[in-house]
Amino acid sequence: MRRSLLFTALLAPALAAAAPGDLLVHCGRVFDADGARMLDARYLLVRDGRIAAIDRAAPADAGDAARIDLSAATCLPGLIDMHVHLGSQTSPAAYAEGFRMNPEDYAYRSVGYAEKTLMAGFTTVRDLGGAQVQGLRNAIDQGLVRGPRIMAAGKSIATTGGHADPRNGISRELIQALGYPGPEDGVVAGEVEARRAVRQRYKEGSDLIKITATGGVLSFARSGDNPQFMEDEIRAIVQTARDYGYKVAAHAHGAEGMRRAVAAGVDSIEHGTWMDDEVMALMRERGTWYVPTITAGVFVGEMAREPGYYPEIVRPKALAVGPQIQRTFARAWRAGVRIAFGTDAGVFHHGDNAREFELMVEAGMPPAQALQSATRNAAELLGRWDELGSLEAGKLADLVAVAGDPLTDIGLMRRVGFVMKDGVVHKDELTAGR
Repeated sequence: MRRSLLFTALLAPALAAAAPGDLLVHCGRVFDADGARMLDARYLLVRDGRIAAIDRAAPADAGDAARIDLSAATCLPGLIDMHVHLGSQTSPAAYAEGFRMNPEDYAYRSVGYAEKTLMAGFTTVRDLGGAQVQGLRNAIDQGLVRGPRIMAAGKSIATTGGHADPRNGISRELIQALGYPGPEDGVVAGEVEARRAVRQRYKEGSDLIKITATGGVLSFARSGDNPQFMEDEIRAIVQTARDYGYKVAAHAHGAEGMRRAVAAGVDSIEHGTWMDDEVMALMRERGTWYVPTITAGVFVGEMAREPGYYPEIVRPKALAVGPQIQRTFARAWRAGVRIAFGTDAGVFHHGDNAREFELMVEAGMPPAQALQSATRNAAELLGRWDELGSLEAGKLADLVAVAGDPLTDIGLMRRVGFVMKDGVVHKDELTAGR
C-alpha cells in the first residue's frame, strides 16, 4: 500500500495531496459512529493508511509525525453512500446519448464524477449499476485516478422488459440488429437464467449483485412499481450470490415486489417508495436494510416539472415518486426498519450526496442517527464494519471534517472541508493559514 501511494506521489502529484507517513490529527470534536454521539477533542495517529491510536492526549509514539490541526473542526469517519451510479449523470440529453456515446466516453466522464464524490466527503460508495465502473474501481485502487473506494455491482439483473432491460424503448428493428438480451446482458427469465446472470457478474468482477425487483422511474416503460420477478427467480439469485460471497441489493418501488424480494432473502431494499406496513414488519423480522435515496426522489419530482427534461412516459412516474419517498422514509424510521444511507447519485448531480442528510432530518430522523446511517450502518451493510464506518484504532484512516457541529446544523455536511482516505489527504480547506 505504501509503495502504491509513493508511486502516486512521485508520478501523479496532482492526485496525492500528502506523502505517506505518520500523521497526527488533532480533532476538536469526534463523531462516535457506534454510539451516535459527539465526543470532545481527540488525537488520531495515522500510520500506514490506518488509525494506529485515538485518545484525548497525543500518543507517546507519535514521534515526528506530521501534524494536522483540526482543533476547530468536527471529525467524522469517511462517509459511505450505499447507492450511486458513477457511470452516468442526469441531463435532458441522457436518453439520446445512449445511442451516440461509446463506453470510453462514459468512462472518462466517470473519472470526474468519482472525484466530486470523494471531495464531498464520501470515501466509500456502492455503485449499483453503471457503465465501466469496474474499470474505474480498479484505476482508483491502483492510484491512477482519484475517487472513493468502490463496491461495484456491474450490470443490474432484470427480467425481459424490466427496469434494467437495456433494449427498452427502442424499435424492433434495432432490437433485432443488436440482439435480444440474455443472462450475459443481465436479462433473465426463470431460475436457470437467474443463476447464469449471477455467475456472469462474478466473471466480470462485480462485488455484489443488484436486481430490479419492480419497475422504475426513469426507464422507458409505463409502470414504475409493478413486480418484475417471481419469488423463485429472486431466491435463485440470492442462493447463487451466497455461493460467491455476494450480498444482493433490490431496487424496488412497489410493495409486492418488495415483499417477494425480502421473503427471498435480499440484503437491502433500495428506494422502497410504496413500502407498506406488511413489508416493514417483514424487513424487521428478516433484518433487511432499507436504503431510501430521498434526494433522487425529490430531484426527479422537481425535474419532472421542467418541460422536456424527461420523456413523457417518465414524467408521471417521477411526479408520483418524488414526494412519496420522503414520506415512506419517515414511516420506516418510526417503524424501526434498519436504515443505511444511500442517495442514487447520478440520478441527480454527483457531489450533492450530502443533501440526503438534510432530507432525512427534515423527515424526522435525529442528526446523530442520520450520520450513523452513513457510517456504522452503511459499513455493516457492506460487511466491512471491521475496517470502515468509525474512527477507531485498527480501522482504515478514512476521515472527514467540517467547520462546526453537524449535530446542531446538519447542513454543514454539504460543506466538508477536509477529506482523508487510506491516510492520504485529498482535500484540506480547514487548516490553511493556521
